[in-house]
Amino acid sequence: MLTIENLEVAYFNAIQVLKGLTLSVDDSEVVALLGANGAGKTTLLKAVSGLLPLENGAIGEGRIRFQDQLINKTPPHELARAGLLHVREGRRIFTEMSVEENLISATYALTGRDAQPDFEAVYNYFPQLKDRARQTAGLLSGGELQMLAIGRALIGQPRLILLDEPSLGLAPKIVDEIFDIIARINQEQNVSILLVEQNANAAFRIAHRGYILEGGKVVLEGSVADLRRNPDIQTFYLGLGDQEDKKSFRDVKHYKRRKRWLA
Repeated sequence: MLTIENLEVAYFNAIQVLKGLTLSVDDSEVVALLGANGAGKTTLLKAVSGLLPLENGAIGEGRIRFQDQLINKTPPHELARAGLLHVREGRRIFTEMSVEENLISATYALTGRDAQPDFEAVYNYFPQLKDRARQTAGLLSGGELQMLAIGRALIGQPRLILLDEPSLGLAPKIVDEIFDIIARINQEQNVSILLVEQNANAAFRIAHRGYILEGGKVVLEGSVADLRRNPDIQTFYLGLGDQEDKKSFRDVKHYKRRKRWLA
């Protein structure tokens, strides 16, 4: 579904963020992308969805393929119409429009396709949105805003969804609810998902594989089962390990200081 090979990205032709990054997402697979702030996770999603040129960023080297098609220079609206939808960090909905109008606006992703928008499918996953269809979106709760952001992506009938920090700022109960729905979407709609998430426990609960980024590079990858067994992942991401391990994190800071990971 998605293949990224030796990707290099810089902003303002000077600030290099991604450095030879390689990863893949298979058909109907959920892949988690973890890493410290500044590791390059959000930049990677923007590179895939074509948003970099809008923020003074550019791909230098490497290739991005979506469904076997090279998309390095494909504009965002064409990618959306091809079934690649990006749910950005911070929801990014139209706050002055109603819930229903937000969903209608997402139908532009279907332009040129022989497809009709399925609002009931969105309401099936998020019944709260149906109850608030005529309500101004800016008055929704944080959890409802995230549901609306994901719902807009579903209107585009995606093959691949890029999800950036869906748990950000939400209560644990709401996080569980949203991640359960993301898992259902993956299973019932056969949608591939590349998930950027700080909450490793939530991400690992629904993901099949994962990648760890540090300094713009992949430093560790594997199945979720293998990553859960890794002692560094347990200490730095899953909140496990003894007290000495937790104290040592202040000294280690990032994986880039663990030379064995960058060998």
